[in-house]
Amino acid sequence: MDIDKLRKETPGTKNVLHFNNAGASLMPRSVSDAVINYQREESLWGGYETANKYRQSINETYDVIANFINAKPTEIALIENATVAWNMAFWAIDFCEGDRILTSKAEYASNYISYLKLKKEVSVKVEVIPSDNAGQTSVEALEQLMDDRVKLISITHIPTNSGLVNPIEEIGEIAHSYSCLYLVDACQSVGQYPINVQKIGCDMLSATGRKYLRGPRGTGFLYVNKDVLADLTPPFVDLHAAEWTSSGDYKIRNDARRFENWEMNYAGILGLKEAVSYANTIGITSIWNRIVGLAEELRTKLIELPNVTVQDIGKTKGGLVTFTVDGHSTNEIQKELHKKGINISTSSIKSTRLDMEERNLTEVVRASIHYYNTRQEIEQFIITLSTILD
Repeated sequence: MDIDKLRKETPGTKNVLHFNNAGASLMPRSVSDAVINYQREESLWGGYETANKYRQSINETYDVIANFINAKPTEIALIENATVAWNMAFWAIDFCEGDRILTSKAEYASNYISYLKLKKEVSVKVEVIPSDNAGQTSVEALEQLMDDRVKLISITHIPTNSGLVNPIEEIGEIAHSYSCLYLVDACQSVGQYPINVQKIGCDMLSATGRKYLRGPRGTGFLYVNKDVLADLTPPFVDLHAAEWTSSGDYKIRNDARRFENWEMNYAGILGLKEAVSYANTIGITSIWNRIVGLAEELRTKLIELPNVTVQDIGKTKGGLVTFTVDGHSTNEIQKELHKKGINISTSSIKSTRLDMEERNLTEVVRASIHYYNTRQEIEQFIITLSTILD
């Protein structure tokens, strides 16, 4: 991995020290060029006409994404963001009263709110799988909870508020043993972690473009296993997702595009395609290994600072590094670092209430590493943070 070359291809690295990749990564120049060039053509020739001109290139996005996660192009739907993708999958399931939903302790707020909404409407049971001693979702506990009433196992792979990487492959083995659906929220992991939907064994997986894929905002995708497509009814359909066959009937698509709608951000889609291609050229295993190494180095240096407590959990930890500082609020740390040209983020109890309550946390500072970051940046971050804490 030629880091100097990759940083030259990322103009933003000249402006900021960017440790907010779990929020939105810095785009490579080729990604932003893909978006800008397409939008320029739209302004010159018209939106419909430009879409027709680039139709083949747009359609190739399905192939590029499918190849990246080891799926089939017909199992990919292009969705405007991960939240919509996840909800299109979740609300497509035919839940009945008494069905059980099993989820993780570190489940994201948006997902859990949907569980609670469904519980009010259909009286399903929402149950949290206990975590093991390392803090990850316990595979053993999950196995003990399983029975034929479990309709869905829904897991956030890499939560927003810690370094945790949940064991989604092992969970998939258990899900496969029972007649239940398996939904993975891979919002923080696609582009960081080697995602292989065949190895995971999931039925559905949602992802975004703006985070570790380094794509544009307002892009994402949904993977749906072809074997379960017929059992899932999208919460709404339009003339793209279905065909109006007669005055009294319609026919829904037989591929994952039944979860799409007609109006799309084609400039964003071509940016997403370029972002996935860019990551694939580098190699996702190399990306993952570098992220893990840099993040662990940052944790090690943070531990050495007085009054700083690293709050990461899990047997396997990824690129999200979270910590608290005695006597300083997370917002204060974020604002002071921003003044010094350093981008980080914060995460509060509102995002992952169950996990944060159990660990007596209300907020954490989140510094999220990507492969284009450097050890020199880690050193600069530590020195700058130290001056803020003095």
